[in-house]
Amino acid sequence: MDRKRSHNDIIADIVTIIQEKGRVKPTHLMYKANLSHGQMKLYINELLKNGLILKSEGKNSIIEITKKGRDFHLKYSQMKDFEKTFGL
Repeated sequence: MDRKRSHNDIIADIVTIIQEKGRVKPTHLMYKANLSHGQMKLYINELLKNGLILKSEGKNSIIEITKKGRDFHLKYSQMKDFEKTFGL
């Protein structure tokens, strides 16, 4: 049985999805990240507060990644590769 995703894994998944798409609608992100609406709102608010993403407001809101978000994605990927290399 697979283990549950950690808080950081979910954040990394969200940032990765946004980075790969460039810009994404919240509903699309919710489905791609496999989150409920409530979970997504909590994570989006946390990412906004920490400056990893930007969200346009209005009827057709769009979520984009910031430079800080891209830096987080790069460092998190490096950390995961490091763990994999040493079997952690």
